[in-house]
Amino acid sequence: MDANAVEAMFTRADGSYLFARWRRPIVPVVFGVAEASLPAFKGAIEAVVALAGHQMAETDAEMGANLMIFAFRDWEELLGIPKLEGLVPELAALVPRLVAAGANQYRVFRLEKDGAIRAAFVFLRMDASLAEVSAEVLALSQAVQVMLLWSERAFAEMPPLGRVDGKVVLRPEIAGLIRAGYDRVLPDVARDPAHALRLAARVGV
Repeated sequence: MDANAVEAMFTRADGSYLFARWRRPIVPVVFGVAEASLPAFKGAIEAVVALAGHQMAETDAEMGANLMIFAFRDWEELLGIPKLEGLVPELAALVPRLVAAGANQYRVFRLEKDGAIRAAFVFLRMDASLAEVSAEVLALSQAVQVMLLWSERAFAEMPPLGRVDGKVVLRPEIAGLIRAGYDRVLPDVARDPAHALRLAARVGV
């Protein structure tokens, strides 16, 4: 990926550049999936965290878990989950918009004071489209999309996963970008597009 392609991955709809990664160890928890699917989600998150050279932990001192994944049938179910609105205050206003849009997934991030990722909430409405996706593929796709604060348009034209010899894998340029994004000499947060030059220089190295 050249610098322009990298910059596009973190350029917001308003034209501003914003890169952010996790600083604290990631502590995931998954709700609403079959027990048989839990290892797929755990394995996918562990694999992407290892790719980044980041860390996982058993608990987060402030939140217990800081990466929460919810699978459900209807958006309205979220409004009945105890204490969730305390973690995602915009939930009541968000749900009607997602219903109207016919969305089947949504991600909400909480940020540290300086803008690094503090927590992420993944919502998966298991409609017919998502139900056809294997747990392994769904888990890997979501793990990739919460590892960095991607632009809302980052994967609009090209998904993060591709197919090789009939198997679904993480596209190598996206893997390289995640790895580059967690280079220890780079900052946890960047708002200057020149940061994309530093990322591009590391992709594929």
